[in-house]
Amino acid sequence: MCGRYASTRRPEDLVQHFGVTEWRPEETLAPSWNVAPTDDVWAVLERAPREDGGGRIRRELRPLRWGLVPSWAKDVKTGARMINARVETVHEKPAFRRAFRRHRCLLPADGFYEWERIEAPDTGRVRKQPYYIHPEDGGLMAFAGLYAYWRDPAVARDDDPAAWLVTCTIITTEATDAAGRVHPRMPLALSPDHYDAWLDPRHEDVAGLRELLGPPAGGHLDARPVSTAVNNVRNNGPELVAEQTP
Repeated sequence: MCGRYASTRRPEDLVQHFGVTEWRPEETLAPSWNVAPTDDVWAVLERAPREDGGGRIRRELRPLRWGLVPSWAKDVKTGARMINARVETVHEKPAFRRAFRRHRCLLPADGFYEWERIEAPDTGRVRKQPYYIHPEDGGLMAFAGLYAYWRDPAVARDDDPAAWLVTCTIITTEATDAAGRVHPRMPLALSPDHYDAWLDPRHEDVAGLRELLGPPAGGHLDARPVSTAVNNVRNNGPELVAEQTP
């Protein structure tokens, strides 16, 4: 799974990297070395023209809440259980299948954390050692994600911004390379040559979309042990990704 990651790039840099055409400078997020479920996170997505034919497809950078809340959910608490979607079943699960066809996004990240279970040979006690996993070249990762709109029934008017919550989830896959030595699952990162096809809202062919979700990061990932300070969501800062002796 993916339950924690780092995202510290400036929105201006994300706009350039992903070819974003629409971003509101008043929408901003602080750099985070400890992104946690229910946090607002940067997402890149495309919006189709209105049904009347006006406008064109827009590629947007916007903050979404991490933890997908399906449109049919009774309350937002559902999202805490839907931070990840397995690539093997994402196209058929009721919570994700509509979003897989229509509402796909990219979630920018510097890297992510996973925990290795280590058993002390003398006592048998188990501890969890966190690792920071990231591209060897320090490049930007783009997690494959889905997003959904949820209508808050407590708000009377549809045109009230508070009536709508937009949430997202990260697609995970079997871990490879360095990540596989730490944990069996990892977020699925797309290569730049797949960005356009993944984001295109007109692309609804399930088989074709699944072909885009191949091995992540070309196998060029590095994993280093880091401080257990990352375990606490209140801790944040570049020291969290610094290498520590296990």
